[in-house]
Amino acid sequence: MYNCAWLGGSGNPSPEALMPLGHTGRGRMMNTLPATSSSPSPSSSCSINPHLGHFYTVEVGDTKFTILKRYQNLRTIGSGAQGVVCAAYDTVTNCNVAIKKLSRPFQNVTHAKRAYREFKLMKLVNHKNIIGLLNAFTPQKSLEEFQDVYLVMELMDANLCQVIQMDLDHDRISYLLYQMLCGIKHLHSAGIIHRDLKPSNIVVKSDCSLKILDFGLARTAGTTFMMTPYVVTRYYRAPEVILGMGYSENVDIWSVGCIMGEMIRGAVLFPGTDHIDQWNKIIEQLGTPSRDFMQRLQPTVRNYVENRPRYRGYSFERLFPNELFPPDSNGHPNLTASCARDLLSKMLVIDPEHRISVDNALMHPYINFWYEESEVHAPAPHPYDHSVDEREHSVEEWKELIYKEVMEYESTHNTLGGAAANAGANSQENGSAGSIGAAARAGSSGAAASSAMSSAAAASRR
Repeated sequence: MYNCAWLGGSGNPSPEALMPLGHTGRGRMMNTLPATSSSPSPSSSCSINPHLGHFYTVEVGDTKFTILKRYQNLRTIGSGAQGVVCAAYDTVTNCNVAIKKLSRPFQNVTHAKRAYREFKLMKLVNHKNIIGLLNAFTPQKSLEEFQDVYLVMELMDANLCQVIQMDLDHDRISYLLYQMLCGIKHLHSAGIIHRDLKPSNIVVKSDCSLKILDFGLARTAGTTFMMTPYVVTRYYRAPEVILGMGYSENVDIWSVGCIMGEMIRGAVLFPGTDHIDQWNKIIEQLGTPSRDFMQRLQPTVRNYVENRPRYRGYSFERLFPNELFPPDSNGHPNLTASCARDLLSKMLVIDPEHRISVDNALMHPYINFWYEESEVHAPAPHPYDHSVDEREHSVEEWKELIYKEVMEYESTHNTLGGAAANAGANSQENGSAGSIGAAARAGSSGAAASSAMSSAAAASRR
């Protein structure tokens, strides 16, 4: 049985990491630490609002949360442009959760469209490697009063930014990549392109299970709009996006390749300062693309690209020498530096027509060790209204659309608790529930994440 005493960076392992390790029959990485049932430590003051019945108002840092009474002991774990995120204890399911407050999501058209798209997609997807709602509600009960939306999701241990800083072995790298690809395939099966894959949008728990977050930028394939180049964090942006070529599903594969390379190298592969510098960083390392690729560019873009200095690029053996990789796995002949490098060379291909597909990446020898039919070919998400990406609405119209979505959710889910909430807890334990965006992304400090991840162990397949 493959075993690794701890997962972390330099220095000594934490005391938790020295506890006995376990494994499942399937060879998944497991954590034998007992699950905590304690709630997050209180860091807020609260007051009951008699007019809201099942709600109470609590001030967490500089933000007021008016939430269901089932959620107690809130503490801030992150904030961003779309809202503030708190950890909380769900007294109905006896689980720690993350609650994201979308404060006035209709304040402008851009925020409203992202919030609407993310909420719709979260309700549709159902895969263990994709976020899923545990609950959603608003304390306001009329469109005129409507201000805030609260999204409840599973609280995760760390995001991939923190995990990348650890000394990962091939088993963990391979398993994390496998889960990313499973999640992406699930989205693509509904024609949904994520478009914003990056380490901060990917979170893990201490058993090395992984979930993909944030669908505010996700869009469907095959729509008629001119696809914008400003859709992903620059460092993980595919060449066809940078050059305004339009794109298909394998734009997400480029992002996975960038993430994999960062896991190996321990640093961002293409740290461009703007979109022009980003392109230069790519071709300096990978070489100037072929004339066939150039011919597919818009004339003005092609003129710029063709007038750039030509670069031969470097071999992947030079870009990713053996010393950057962990030792080859003793138990699995394909978990090696050469096999990992081969997968990288197929993902980081400038021309999307020659880039590896999700299906072929899942069958690559470095990945298919983990292959499980029910995960790779999980049922496709429910049908998605492709016209959502083409709609143009005023702020007030977006407000009404979001309000209707929240009301529909509340009318079909037991948001207050009870039997339905207990069913949700069982779903969470079975791995079908997830987390969302900044919530899990900010789920813990680097030190806490290292402690949590350090207790994970890898075991061989039966």
